This record gives sequence, structure tokens and C-alpha cells, in this order.
Amino acid sequence: MQINVSSLNAHNNWMANNATNIANVNTKDYKAINTVLKDDTSNSVTASATKSNSGTNLTKDLTNQIPIKVGFDANIKAIKIQEETVGSILNILV
Repeated sequence: MQINVSSLNAHNNWMANNATNIANVNTKDYKAINTVLKDDTSNSVTASATKSNSGTNLTKDLTNQIPIKVGFDANIKAIKIQEETVGSILNILV
């Protein structure tokens, strides 16, 4: 479940960075934030953010909302299944 929670946090950071880019689409000299999700050997997912050399790419940031939503949905579903499985095991043991 730890990896799902860390992935939810990473997707939240990615969404926040995209929202910042979209909010600054018309801001002069604004440098967009690029976000990459990475998994590591400690069963966690992190969001790595860097400033780009250009402004907001509105098409990219708007379409990125699709994989962000899919990531949220998949991790929430995985957490619910894990909770149901643990509940079933506890019911069997009782």
C-alpha cells in the first residue's frame, strides 16, 4: 500500500505543477515546470520537477491531466482492493 500512497502524492505534485503552468500561460517570461514520475527501489514513487527553458505548452499540460487522472484512479482502486483483502483475511482468522 505504501507504493500506492507515494504514487498518489507524486501524481498530486504533477497535477499541481500542471495547474501552475496552465495558470501562468499568459505570464511574460514564465518558465514552465516539467514533471517526471520515478519509481525507486524503496517501493515508492516520486515526482521530479525541473524548470523548462520555455513557457507553458498548453496542449501538453492539458492532455497530461488524462494520465494523472488514470494514475489517481488506479492507485485508489489498488488501495481499496488491499483493504478488502486484509478485511477478508481478518474475517477468516476470527
